[in-house]
Amino acid sequence: MKRILTGAVMVACVATMAVAADTVVMPAKNGNVTFNHAAHNARLECKVCHGGGKPGKIDINKATAHRLCKGCHETKHGPTKCEACHRK
Repeated sequence: MKRILTGAVMVACVATMAVAADTVVMPAKNGNVTFNHAAHNARLECKVCHGGGKPGKIDINKATAHRLCKGCHETKHGPTKCEACHRK
């Protein structure tokens, strides 16, 4: 019984880590923005956000996020109200 419980806990932890790796939280004064990379990656090509080079971590700030993310949301009909992305 202990082995089954231990195995179930280990599987749950690994599954949580796999999901968490696809989510990025960006701190902001008016509420943190949780970016679901997996969901965006399923809808968009990498070059939309990462440019033509090899995808990697994006150095993003408020101006970059608003230009890239909000601009895309406006053209692709995503959420555009501040509180839709910024959550306290």
